[in-house]
Amino acid sequence: MTIRIARRASAMKPSATGAATARARELRAEGRDVIALSVGEPDFDTPRHIRQAAIEAMENGLTRYTGVNGTPALREAAAEKFARENGLDAGAADIVVGVGAKQILFSALLASVDPGDEVIIPAPYWVSYPDMVRVAEGVPVIVDFPAETGFHPDVAAIEAAITDRTKWLILNSPNNPTGAVYTADELRAIADVLRRHPHVGVLSDEVYEHIVFDGRLFASMAGVAPDLADRIVTVNAVSKAYCMTGWRIGYATGPAEILAEVRKIQSQSTSCPCSISQAAAVAALRGEQGFLADHCRAYADRRDEIVPRLNAIGLATRPGEGAFYLMSDVSTLCGRTAPDGTVLESDIEVARYILEEANVATVAGTPFGAPGFIRLSFALGIERLNEAVERIGRACAALR
Repeated sequence: MTIRIARRASAMKPSATGAATARARELRAEGRDVIALSVGEPDFDTPRHIRQAAIEAMENGLTRYTGVNGTPALREAAAEKFARENGLDAGAADIVVGVGAKQILFSALLASVDPGDEVIIPAPYWVSYPDMVRVAEGVPVIVDFPAETGFHPDVAAIEAAITDRTKWLILNSPNNPTGAVYTADELRAIADVLRRHPHVGVLSDEVYEHIVFDGRLFASMAGVAPDLADRIVTVNAVSKAYCMTGWRIGYATGPAEILAEVRKIQSQSTSCPCSISQAAAVAALRGEQGFLADHCRAYADRRDEIVPRLNAIGLATRPGEGAFYLMSDVSTLCGRTAPDGTVLESDIEVARYILEEANVATVAGTPFGAPGFIRLSFALGIERLNEAVERIGRACAALR
């Protein structure tokens, strides 16, 4: 007997970023020197004081279940962070802690989206957003933020996409995959739209908040529009800024009725987040923060090093404003022929060719809603980044 797969699972695609990174690992296991520009995680170690907090938690026996909603200490630390850095009026009771920001976003959609409800997703988007919506039986409504504007918000297009079935607008700034950082004025303009449509809420994914370049200032949607706080869920995590991707801790604040349902879903799925990771996250949010600026400078130096080199080999690339990603235009490579006679019909084939020919893992733009592009992460040492660009250049030169 064969068990029939549910429609919700069949509609979901595997994560493109995960698939690219997994393929890079396979090739490394075969002995190939693969440079992975596909993975979205810092190459810096978790800071020592955060690791020490985890060690102390283990030594002190903090290895048992916590409350589903996380420890009081972490909820208090998250509330303090939102108040201190984002101007949000949140207390410990207004915080939900989850197994990463991804799980909280997923649970929020499951808690609020009915079949046929629409969720507006600006493109390019993080690959998981549309599939999360589909699993919740909602309808992803894609709105293009064009490359010509640096992938910044098209406010008129957002309003044009709103219908009486619209439930959420998902915002992600600093943005994965583009690196765009939305300004406070742009968020205010979006808030003006939302005031005209009181049935629409915002899921604001702010996990790259501390990674911004060139003197830009991060703006939080709920901080910019406090009168809309009762329909904004602000989601963050310790993964990117604090180099804690494997620790799996996210946190959020927002409308009490949504957070209550997120907690309920979590109680029946993951239960509580890891107790040791929560102790480390408290140290991250409350401890020494000076390394954040050091990491930003390092990322900016890497970006400034490789963007001109990518442009020099024919891959038009805008310098990202935040996060640690670049979108390179490979449309001029589509339709060209590889040395083995294969025609590269799309960015997906281009990314595959670069991996197999140059031993450099990137991610095709199509799964991000950006056909004709590839995404590259520069969370890697400059030496390896320069080697990666050289390899890509040689592979491009071999096309005819």
